[in-house]
Amino acid sequence: MHPLETHPSAGPAPAPPLDAIPPQRPGAAPMDGPAPEEAVPPGPGATAPPGPARPAGPAADPVAAAPPVPAGVPGPAAAPSPVPVGVPALRAALLRAGRLLPSPRLTPFAFGYAVLLLATSLYSDYGDPETVSALLRGSSTDVAHLSTTPVLTLLASALWIAGGMASPYALVFLFVLAALERRIGGWRTAGVFLLGHVVATVATEGPVALSVLAGHLPESSLHRLDYGISFGLMATVGALAGLLTPFPRWAALAVVGVLLVQDLLDMREPLAAWGHPVALLVGVACWPALRRVRGTPYA
Repeated sequence: MHPLETHPSAGPAPAPPLDAIPPQRPGAAPMDGPAPEEAVPPGPGATAPPGPARPAGPAADPVAAAPPVPAGVPGPAAAPSPVPVGVPALRAALLRAGRLLPSPRLTPFAFGYAVLLLATSLYSDYGDPETVSALLRGSSTDVAHLSTTPVLTLLASALWIAGGMASPYALVFLFVLAALERRIGGWRTAGVFLLGHVVATVATEGPVALSVLAGHLPESSLHRLDYGISFGLMATVGALAGLLTPFPRWAALAVVGVLLVQDLLDMREPLAAWGHPVALLVGVACWPALRRVRGTPYA
């Protein structure tokens, strides 16, 4: 045989026909090794084979698996509770209204005076009627008392509210006196109040004394009961109006003026009806001095 001559090698076996390939189950991949055993559903009463075991210990519970929070370190903040929509607005309105009332820190004069008037008003309502009547007669700014003890009478008269705490003057007093004190201070506010109280009292009781001397009024008019804070309060209203901007200033004066004109037309209390406009004008006359004190330009 020729050295280069070789025997023919065995080639690949011919592919069997398609009819000779055994059919396979749907979805099963062909495998070179032996086919896996087919899973048989358990029959009645048979127990299922055990599944993979769950890890025991803290890893099984995600909450227990969380690391503990060290002492002194704040934990996660809780979600804030929902607040009703109208509560913040109502709270802000109450705070603003509260700032207008007298306070011992911001308005000590108005606060102390209000406490004093509250005490005398409660006593006049619940105290002994005879004692209360004697105190009011002794505090009356009539001609008889003004001619003998003018200073004591004027001061004692300003310790009572005609009508008690139910009087509208009490409510106006709380807001107006505190508002003026915030702007010009306690001493100046007391001066405006006292000036209106004194001037309006003298302006109304003086004509009474002259009328009695002239014989136009009976002598009993010299002992007419007259007390209260209305004259000083009206002077405070007039002074405060001058420290406001133009629109609220003239609006406040217009409202007060209408009320004073109505009192003059009714003339139920002649001394008060004439004394209130006088006291208001006293407060208005204080505008230049009060504006210089506050140092604010006004239109």
